[in-house]
Amino acid sequence: MSSLMDKAKGFVAEKIAHIPKPEASLDSLSFKGMSRECITVHSNVNVSNPYDHRLPICELTYTLKCAGNVVASGTMPDPGWIAASDTTKLEIPAKIPYDFLISIVKDVGRDWDIDYVLEVGLTIDLPIVGNFTIPLSTSGEMKLPTLKDMF
Repeated sequence: MSSLMDKAKGFVAEKIAHIPKPEASLDSLSFKGMSRECITVHSNVNVSNPYDHRLPICELTYTLKCAGNVVASGTMPDPGWIAASDTTKLEIPAKIPYDFLISIVKDVGRDWDIDYVLEVGLTIDLPIVGNFTIPLSTSGEMKLPTLKDMF
């Protein structure tokens, strides 16, 4: 025989499961720029808010893997707010050091692209529910710029 507390927990869990939650999508990785130390790539997280009030984003974490190795990772604490009843775009910049590119020259040399996996965790503070993390992932091949592209 289940207790009153178990019934209450089940009721609350069922109600929370049906609360609309923000949804997010992750764009593919693209080249952004280069410096003497690294190339910079970026992706965008597009977050839609079903509520008529803005929601705070607690943090955004990311890990970029190329050729099975982690080349960039980080946390963006308090990256802002998700606009009310709208979609908000957040940019995730990542820096890939040249020494890593040299270490995977076999993969790059064949077709001048890098196979990648980008994993993102977007943590949002939802009313009543509390912190809610949306896991996102994208993978593919990113073409590297050639000398012709830079000049």
